[in-house]
Amino acid sequence: MKKIKNGLLWLLCLAMMPAQLILAQEESKDYVMYESIIISPNKAKLKVLWENMQKHNQKYHNTGPYSANVYNISTGAETGNLVWMMGPMKFSDLDSRPAEGGHDEDWRDNIMPYIDDMGAAEYWKADGKLSNLGMMDGTPGQYPIIYVRYWNVEKGQGHNVDQFLETVSSTIKNMPGENPWGVYDNQFRQGEAGRHLATVSFHKKWAELDEPNTFRKSFDEVHGENTWDSFIRNNQATFSNSWDEIWVYDKTMSGD
Repeated sequence: MKKIKNGLLWLLCLAMMPAQLILAQEESKDYVMYESIIISPNKAKLKVLWENMQKHNQKYHNTGPYSANVYNISTGAETGNLVWMMGPMKFSDLDSRPAEGGHDEDWRDNIMPYIDDMGAAEYWKADGKLSNLGMMDGTPGQYPIIYVRYWNVEKGQGHNVDQFLETVSSTIKNMPGENPWGVYDNQFRQGEAGRHLATVSFHKKWAELDEPNTFRKSFDEVHGENTWDSFIRNNQATFSNSWDEIWVYDKTMSGD
């Protein structure tokens, strides 16, 4: 998720205009995008949903752009819900997504009766330049703990987003060790719901969250100690809200 014109550590209201989205697509046809759907399971029918979701994904979503992975939301207001995610893909792949041959009927008869609600369905485009994902091989189980931070952009402040994300990106890329981190752009507006951007860090185990945070040290090395306060002020002016979620990969329910 990139420059506002291009409109799962930290996922544009006025700035994210349709014309800018079209321009972004014209600039580059080589991009990676994911479809995500929030699912609220029926707590009394979890076992059946678990079994049916496993069968559905392994039959219809086990390869290519239609691969589906399932995550359990473990923190925040959505705790207990699932994230069903398909990709990586492009918009053009949606024209041939699984539908016929029993797919839609299977979802209708074997998934829908066992869920209470389907929440936001969203399309998230990755920003390959800002992200730091070179150490990842594309296997979901490689980093099963996902730290998602959603961002709402303050009205009229879209022009500041690039500067903020570029500063964070260069800082993370300078940190020692492996620090997989992705920037994702929500492709469609959602009014008051916001969720304009998501930044995501990927972890192999929970214990990594106990390790010392070297972001500030790296920031000072790259940008200078005297720029930290202006970085914080830019953050506060640019975003009206942000919040975190931890997702845990569920291999059994996924299409692997």
